[in-house]
Amino acid sequence: ARVWLPDPEEVWVSAVILQDFRGEGSLLLQLPDGQEVQYPVAPPSALPPLANPEVQEGESDLTALSHLHEPGVLHTLRLRFLDYSCIYTYCGIVLVAINPYEDLPIYGAEVIDAYSGQDAAHMDPHIFSVAEEAYRHMAREEQNQSIIISGESGAGKTVSAKFTMRYFAAVGGSAQQTSVEERVLATNPIMEAIGNAKTTRNDNSSRFGKYIEIGFGRHGDIIGAKMRTYLLEKSRVVFQASEERNYHIFYQLCASRDLPELRELKLALAAQFRYSSGDGQAQIPGTDDAAQLERTRHALTILGVRGDQQMELFRILAAILHLGNVEIRASGRDSERSSINADDVSLSLFSRLLGVERSQMGHWLCHRRLVVGGETVVRPMAVGAAGGARDALAKHLYDRLFTWTVRRLNTALRAHRRMPKTFIGVLDIYGFEMFERNSFEQFCINYANEKLQQQFNQRVFQLEQEEYVREELGWRRVGFSDNGPCIALIEGPLGLLDLLDEECRMPRGSDDSWAQKLYEQHQKHKPSPHFSKPRLSNTAFIVVHFADTVQYECEGFLDKNRDTVFEEPINILKASQSELVAELFQEEPPEGTISPSGLKSAVPNGSLRSGRRGGLSAHREHKLTVGCQFRQSLQLLMDTLNSTTPHYVRCIKPNDLKRPFLFDPKRAVQQLRACGVLETIRISAAGYPSRWTYQEFCSRYRVLLGGGRVGPDGDQRAACDRALAQLIPDSDQYQFGRTKIFFRAGQVALLERLRAERLRWGAVVLQSRLRGWLSRRRYQLIRRAVLTLQRYTRGALARRRAWLLRVSRAAVLLQSWFRSVRVQRLYLRLRSAAVTVQAYTRGAIARSAYRQLRRERAACVLQARVRSWLSRRSFLRIRAATLYLQCCYRRRQAQRELRRRRLEAKSVERYRQLHRGLELKLIQLQQRADQQAQECAELRGVLCSERASHCAELARLQGELERLRHQDQARPALVQLEGEREREREESRRAQERDVQEIARLTQALQALQVEKVSFQGERDELHTRLLEQERTLEERVAQQSSSLGAELEEQRRSFQKLLREFSRLEQRYDNLKEELTLTQVTNTHTLTQVTHSHTYTDTQSYTDSLQEKAWGLQFSICHKLCCPVQRSWGHRRSDSAQSLVLDHSPPLSPVSSPPPDRMGWTPTAPWVIPSMCLSVFVHMCLSMFLSLCESLMESLGVAKDRAERMRGEDLRHAYDAVRVANKFLESQLLSQREQWERELCALRGQGQGGRGLAVALGPPLDTPIPPAVQEQLSTLVSENMDLQEQLEAREREAGRLREELKAQRHTLALQHAPTHTGSGAVVTSGEEALPVTQKGVELLGLLECQRRDEGRLIRNLITDLRAEPALSLPLGLPARLLSLVIGQAVVSGEETRARSLCASTIAGLKGALKKHSADVGMTALWLSNTCLLSDLLIQYCPATRPADSCDWSEEPARVTPDLSEARRALAGLSIQAYQQLLAITERRLQPLIVPALLESEGIAGLSSSSTKTPASRLRGVVEGRGSGVGGPGVAAVLGELGVLEAAMVRQALPPTLRGQAFRQLSHLLAATALNSLLLRRDVCSWSRGLQIRYNVSQLEEWLRSHSLQLEGAVDALEPLIQAAQLLQVSKRSEGDAQAIVDTCTALSSQQIVKILTLYTPHSEAEERVTLNFIRSVQALLRARCQGELRQLLLDVHRVFPVTFPSLPPTPPLRADQLDIPAGLKLSFLRRV
Repeated sequence: ARVWLPDPEEVWVSAVILQDFRGEGSLLLQLPDGQEVQYPVAPPSALPPLANPEVQEGESDLTALSHLHEPGVLHTLRLRFLDYSCIYTYCGIVLVAINPYEDLPIYGAEVIDAYSGQDAAHMDPHIFSVAEEAYRHMAREEQNQSIIISGESGAGKTVSAKFTMRYFAAVGGSAQQTSVEERVLATNPIMEAIGNAKTTRNDNSSRFGKYIEIGFGRHGDIIGAKMRTYLLEKSRVVFQASEERNYHIFYQLCASRDLPELRELKLALAAQFRYSSGDGQAQIPGTDDAAQLERTRHALTILGVRGDQQMELFRILAAILHLGNVEIRASGRDSERSSINADDVSLSLFSRLLGVERSQMGHWLCHRRLVVGGETVVRPMAVGAAGGARDALAKHLYDRLFTWTVRRLNTALRAHRRMPKTFIGVLDIYGFEMFERNSFEQFCINYANEKLQQQFNQRVFQLEQEEYVREELGWRRVGFSDNGPCIALIEGPLGLLDLLDEECRMPRGSDDSWAQKLYEQHQKHKPSPHFSKPRLSNTAFIVVHFADTVQYECEGFLDKNRDTVFEEPINILKASQSELVAELFQEEPPEGTISPSGLKSAVPNGSLRSGRRGGLSAHREHKLTVGCQFRQSLQLLMDTLNSTTPHYVRCIKPNDLKRPFLFDPKRAVQQLRACGVLETIRISAAGYPSRWTYQEFCSRYRVLLGGGRVGPDGDQRAACDRALAQLIPDSDQYQFGRTKIFFRAGQVALLERLRAERLRWGAVVLQSRLRGWLSRRRYQLIRRAVLTLQRYTRGALARRRAWLLRVSRAAVLLQSWFRSVRVQRLYLRLRSAAVTVQAYTRGAIARSAYRQLRRERAACVLQARVRSWLSRRSFLRIRAATLYLQCCYRRRQAQRELRRRRLEAKSVERYRQLHRGLELKLIQLQQRADQQAQECAELRGVLCSERASHCAELARLQGELERLRHQDQARPALVQLEGEREREREESRRAQERDVQEIARLTQALQALQVEKVSFQGERDELHTRLLEQERTLEERVAQQSSSLGAELEEQRRSFQKLLREFSRLEQRYDNLKEELTLTQVTNTHTLTQVTHSHTYTDTQSYTDSLQEKAWGLQFSICHKLCCPVQRSWGHRRSDSAQSLVLDHSPPLSPVSSPPPDRMGWTPTAPWVIPSMCLSVFVHMCLSMFLSLCESLMESLGVAKDRAERMRGEDLRHAYDAVRVANKFLESQLLSQREQWERELCALRGQGQGGRGLAVALGPPLDTPIPPAVQEQLSTLVSENMDLQEQLEAREREAGRLREELKAQRHTLALQHAPTHTGSGAVVTSGEEALPVTQKGVELLGLLECQRRDEGRLIRNLITDLRAEPALSLPLGLPARLLSLVIGQAVVSGEETRARSLCASTIAGLKGALKKHSADVGMTALWLSNTCLLSDLLIQYCPATRPADSCDWSEEPARVTPDLSEARRALAGLSIQAYQQLLAITERRLQPLIVPALLESEGIAGLSSSSTKTPASRLRGVVEGRGSGVGGPGVAAVLGELGVLEAAMVRQALPPTLRGQAFRQLSHLLAATALNSLLLRRDVCSWSRGLQIRYNVSQLEEWLRSHSLQLEGAVDALEPLIQAAQLLQVSKRSEGDAQAIVDTCTALSSQQIVKILTLYTPHSEAEERVTLNFIRSVQALLRARCQGELRQLLLDVHRVFPVTFPSLPPTPPLRADQLDIPAGLKLSFLRRV
């Protein structure tokens, strides 16, 4: 067994017991380093705490541990944090969050999707799990919820609160994506800027507490929010400790001081201001203050704070900085006076920025006013007092500004149209604080934590008792430490706060006298166990808090509790010329806010100290002190929390060095004790912390039950009762509930030990039985072997005898066969001769017949060839024209490709030209060497011939000499012959020498040439190798560029499709804004009707003039702000979309410079409002201006058309961004204008009530008549703004009517001259030109004509009003074919305007149809098919893409046809939108089915995973009845939804490639959603569940393959989920298993593999938990693979794969007589022409 021992460094260390404890003495233990120690044990109760069993290592819920104590909790947290990288752990109802000091990829949108709608008990601990649980409780029970986040500074409270609000904004957003969620999230950067600062513990520490109530509507959508703040640290404005900073906003302003709009603030570096200099560390590493200011300004704009108000805000902040630099000097004889230099620049800047008198402010900063004996005396202050007054003014001013900002944010966040039904509050509040010197601030903070801890204890106790009551348990009351006496000491009668307030009201109250009163009251009169006096101090006191004992210093308590500021500087600020400054000090602070002290305050509740004592004494008595206000505000907070269902998050700071994943046990234990986690453990341990359902207990401990298979629930409970009576003699250690068994602490460990012993005994029995079975089997094998040997020996003897018999018989058979073979061969020779003679004879006869047939066949072939030649000649004529056009086009493409390749191969060609001379020289040298070799060979031949002739001549001479000797001729003749012979020999020798020399010379020359040849060959090979390398390098570079261009093309397609999806969402949001604008106008009109009759015509006219001026200024401001970004975007094409629209509020154009037209009645004094349709008109106007400016600019620069088309997608994206930001800006402008109108209306009512004494509360009834002047103005607002549009429409109708009459006249004239009839009997109409009717009849045959007045009816009957049933029964593509014929008739007729109008109407109708059927798969597939088909049919009307033989009328050179390329591009975008809508419908239907079908359904019977144990504490509040795979949807439901989509796409004859792409997207959704859920759920990570998952996925694979959908990667998208299921099934023990896992799971990231291994939970005895050493081995192997791998835990569920639509234009061209138009479409007005 293992135990825990205390350690001074590690707090607790584990040890192993080596000897049993006998009840006295000491324990022999072995430490982790191998050292053996004796642990003394005096009483038996002093035994060291036992360690938990190994099966509970890394438990996700601390309350599920068998031994609930401090070392077990600390070890579990450290193990999960360091080894598993899990920063979240459950502790009952508390989520413990450890700050990793590192950005982790566990907060993305895919994680939110994985937790949304899931049971928290089945998911891995996460902050999103707490948020989801709160959201589900609120939606199901309709009760308010609250999430309490607490912890030390730097523990991650602010980040946790931020992620919580992000989760609510994601799950609470409506389908229209209103801006409420965006405004809620926009409060974070604002509050961080003005309320966060750098401290020694945290670079972004919140110096205030806040409670945000997020209001939800009836359907769970966010409709508003409200914020309350607590304890702002005011003293940080004027003083910062070492290595700390002031609030972030000051440094952001100093970093952005060079901006044009901020130059007037005269800011400098932060180090040059006394309030922001600190110790010189003004920069936080990794933080850009200038960029943070842009975020802050953007957030302010989103929340409706106008640009001028933002500048006023920045002026006040800059003034505070300048105020700190005001130099106060000592003056007078004893330096009792103080003064400010007359030319002090800082004071001048402060006064100018705030709009106050410099002289007055300078005077009252150094003087104070006193009232003595009824007389007013102005008394100068010393330097120290004046500096304190200056700092107090700065703190008070920042405090007021903070309050105004919070109030302004609440105004922007509140619900405007409906009240929230429920809310979820997020409390981000400070934790328990204890420093070396603790003052009033720590006292207030610890007092708040005492209240929160009391509420927390009561909540935990209540849940424990509710669990016992629900299970009908016989229980005794569980006791817990109640901190009520400590709270009573602080807030009770004559408590610390009461005595402090009483001392503050005393004229001569001091900190010392207050301390003496504390000692007298709480130490002598009524001693309190929670109060004591330190031994060595008379000005301090000690309070025993729930977390620790804290000593407070009394110095400064009274001043901080009073929190006074002199009245004279405040009065000066009230009279400021700045509206915002005057507003700050004129309004009373809101009720319920708190403001502690010189250090911390939420709102300015401090009293204004004045020198007039007599007249204001009664008024000052009613001023609440900071402590009293804080107590009231805290009580209000507690009432709010008590009325809600709380959820707790405790943030832990692992170390003080801010290093990632470093765990300091001392700091962790200190925080665990302070935040109440250990108290939760103690409360749980006092009752029955371990809870098992009967089914779980029987599954885990069935080896202890002793019976056979346990049956139903009743049998299970009876079996458990019998077994526990024998296993645990003490019946008080367990209780039987209605559905669970409850165990006290340590009993589960006992059961685990008994289970291990029983399993060990069973293993021994199995081993004995196995050994006996092995021995018996060995004997049987030996006996069987002996019998086998005997059998084989007898068989061998029998086989030998049989062999002798076979040999004898074989000899006889051989003799007989030999004789028969001789006779057979003779017969065969005779038969062969006869057959040969017959064959030759028959062959002669067959060849004669064949020649006759061949002659006849040749004649037939000649005839056929002649006929085919005639046919080919006619075909070639037609093909020649086509080939000529194709060749021209391909030649143009080839020329482009040739130019491109020339540019790529330019360097290679130059290199070849440089070395071309060397190649020629090498060839010449080779030829010269060959020539020399040939000459040498010839010379050798000549030499050999000469030698032969010489030898012949010598032989002849020798013969002659012999002859002469025989003939005895005279001597002289012989001597002469010998001399001649000698001469010949000499000549022969000389010739041989010359030949040898010539041969040697030639040999040397040949060797030199060969050496030169070898060198040139080497150079040639080197050059060739170099050329090959360069060519290979160029080919690789070209291949890389091609692959990169392909990837870029795919990315561009994906981004374009995302933009289309965003554009459709923006269109929907635009419609919502338009409706909201209409509602706003109706509300404003209704407000105008409530003006009372007491307002005279003059008042009404002045009010109307003021509204008119503001509306006219708003009009030109909006136009200016929306047009400027469109023009600026050409100079910054690739700039950020968020910065493409500058939102600085420049003053509106004056009516004089830009007056409206007089004929419209828009005079400077006339009212002006924006109609509801002006937004749409203006947005389309901006887009048209944008595109026209683009075309004109590229034409002027000479940019090619194709390049311009490529750039158009990017330009549209920037235009979309501009429209999006414009919509947001318009919304904010309209909301702010509406608020301003309401305020002015209220002010007008107030004036009317004050001036005339009329008591009208809400105005007259609704039926009150409007004054004539106002009614006239309101009527002109609508009528005059539509005059031009009505006139334009009237003129267009008149032009259309005249055009139709002209067309009818031409038609009549054509019929009179030469009537022509088509085959169907329809009259052929003429075009715009007077061409011959016969040619026109042939040219326009097969089209449809629709009159202009019937175009709207055509779109309605064919698209908009078409119902689902008749639409699905239509022939394939009928609407697209009809529309293409109608558009084609307009194109052929030359009516460009009408053709474009038809295309625009068609596109608008298709959009409306898609919007109308946004939830119908069949109709969406129908319109997708028709949109694609219509786009393909319009190819013939695009000159750039029209084929040459697409239509007969295209060959006419005189006609200019309109270009419909723009319409085709719009249809292409609409096709993508329809495709995305089709997938979105299926995704919405699949989303709730994926996890139950793939992860929870049990397709294989007998592999039930119901034995999964979920901690009982996490099951509280979870909806019961949802079992794992029981009653839930299965794979068949998913296949059914996929089948519906596939059937709809097949019914509409969509291309197979498009279907494959669609199912690839859906397969990725299925795999990503299921894998993300698996990575966050421990209950599905087991061997049996992995087998079930693999079986479910295999069904999906089989379905995809059966429908031939695997070609586009639909099956490959399932690979991550398949590998995850395989990872759950493979062995996980040895190093080989680790290597196999790394080699197999290539589709999973390293984080995903480690996460699955960490979550793996055995569900039966046959499985084993994955050891920590094995996980570390896998991590070591994965490090080599994860180089450059993204740190991604979850897959991106919303990943969009780019889609490509195949172009399939119909051939031959479509004709009207080929279509059968149903009568139900009511298209009888169409005419075939």
